[in-house]
Amino acid sequence: MRRRDILIALAGSAAATLLSGCAKREGAEVPGAAPASAPVAASGPVAPAGPMGVAFVYAGNADDNAWIGSHELGAKAVEHKFGDKIKVTRLANVPDGVASEQAFRDLASQGNRLIFGTSFGYMDAMLKVAADFPHTIFEHATGYKSAPNLGTYDVRAYQGANLAGLIAAYVSKRNIVGYVASMPIPAVIRNIDAFAIAARAINPDIKVQVAWTNSWSDPDKERAAAEALIGQGADVLMQNVDSASVMQVAQAHRIHAFGWDTDMSKYGPQAHLGSIVIDWSQYYIKTVRQVMDGQWTNQPVWNGIRHNAIDLVSINARVVPEVAQKAEAARYDAFRDGSYDPFSGPLMDQSGTLRVPAGKTLDDAEKHAINWFVEGVEGTLPTA
Repeated sequence: MRRRDILIALAGSAAATLLSGCAKREGAEVPGAAPASAPVAASGPVAPAGPMGVAFVYAGNADDNAWIGSHELGAKAVEHKFGDKIKVTRLANVPDGVASEQAFRDLASQGNRLIFGTSFGYMDAMLKVAADFPHTIFEHATGYKSAPNLGTYDVRAYQGANLAGLIAAYVSKRNIVGYVASMPIPAVIRNIDAFAIAARAINPDIKVQVAWTNSWSDPDKERAAAEALIGQGADVLMQNVDSASVMQVAQAHRIHAFGWDTDMSKYGPQAHLGSIVIDWSQYYIKTVRQVMDGQWTNQPVWNGIRHNAIDLVSINARVVPEVAQKAEAARYDAFRDGSYDPFSGPLMDQSGTLRVPAGKTLDDAEKHAINWFVEGVEGTLPTA
């Protein structure tokens, strides 16, 4: 079943509130970074009697931050599942650097058995603290560095972007879709490409115009980027940023848009086409159970639709035609059963060069390192 029951059950709190900004999310992969080593099971002394300590560290507040709100829903799901068998601690507004290192050190010193760090910027601090607390399990969202007691986890947001691209092709009348993008890293490039691949498979005349904000959260820049894309003719907007600004601009201009990280339908009821939403709940529940049972390993995790980790929710049936809804549902099923991968060849880049030949599909390492736009994307990749 899709459309995540647990998100619906918990949506009265963090998921229903949006979001002025967001900490670093889907990983800032380093092209060519060494793959994770073989999974290692963490060993340690028998846990003390009483509830197991589980901690979540956030770079902001769940009430006004879509990314953090999605993790908070996962934390609440863990509390609901395990009850008095665990004690959950939350630390909010923890910045990267020295402050985060101290936060992780304090949580480990207090006896927490499992600690989740939900900002990419926590990576080096977590690696350092993990070495000093070998019997504590650390889990880092979106990172790529591991240790025997430090694992990494992420979501395949590109799958949700692909579903949105399919719908955009049916809705756009001008054949111009604007994409408000945050940081020019593989995770974001991958999402843009997956979106464009789906849209152009339906309508080869579609152009995807990209405007960068170079920030994960800057509502003013996001608003300006959206306005600029509309000025260039876009009648559908997509985003890889986390405020509601893009949706609000679309509503004001009477065009259409997709939400990101959480359901943004209330910010543009007429504009909203659907929202790409992350659900961490199943992963967090599984990880807590593994630690309780002594079965945890540091195997990197990259979950997607088949794991109920990403979805396109609240599709606006008043605007999205039935043929598009059926096509989206079929694509969702294909992701779920593994019969479809948007990064299967032939794929050309925006210069017309063949990047993925027919019969080849990019593997996960290649997806994590992608640094080129597919055909039909109009925009440049900023250089350092």
